[in-house]
Amino acid sequence: MARLTKNQKVAIEKLEPGKQYNVSEAAGLVKDISFTKFDASVDVDIRLGIDPRKANQMVRGVVTLPHGTGKQIRVLVLCTPDKEEEAKQAGADYVGLDEYIDKINGGWTDIDVIITMPSVMGKIGKLGRILGPRGLMPNPKSGTVTMDIGKAVTDVKAGKIDFKVDRFGIVHASVGKISFSADKIADNVREFVQTIVKLKPAAAKGTYIKSIYLSSTMSPGVRIDSKAIDE
Repeated sequence: MARLTKNQKVAIEKLEPGKQYNVSEAAGLVKDISFTKFDASVDVDIRLGIDPRKANQMVRGVVTLPHGTGKQIRVLVLCTPDKEEEAKQAGADYVGLDEYIDKINGGWTDIDVIITMPSVMGKIGKLGRILGPRGLMPNPKSGTVTMDIGKAVTDVKAGKIDFKVDRFGIVHASVGKISFSADKIADNVREFVQTIVKLKPAAAKGTYIKSIYLSSTMSPGVRIDSKAIDE
């Protein structure tokens, strides 16, 4: 069995076995038990009582975190020439169409979000085998296929993220950085969880939210009491 490091021992000692914490407590604890020398991401994992194999129990949506993610989001806008200036003014990192489609076909995916227009989705659809597995395929439901290019770019840069339940019934998202204050982390977690609650499928039976864990890169998970989201 691998031996625990000094920091791992300190982290485990700060957590009470079996205890579930309210959001504010969990946010503070995650900061206390994070010892990375870089600005680690803060992640939330929510296990849902649904069957993701059934279309009527799929949970997918978007949320704008009140304090953003703390991450520099690299945005590629694939659009016609008449929309290029709008995209650039909104802060897109890369703007164009055919030249970037060629780059992606060549294996380039050094981006976080792709925003495009309905009229050019026919060209982008052919990139599905490359973009799909990386979660980069634009989708109208996430607001990344739209004619309002400027607003879409602004929203993404401000902290708008999209999420989708995985095949195990878990929704995962990054909700900030460890350099955030505990209050800002807690605010982002509440917004994310409340959005998940609003998206409860009508077909879902029994307990909807089974567990919530908050952690940072390389830290243990802190379990949040789903009944204490507002605390």
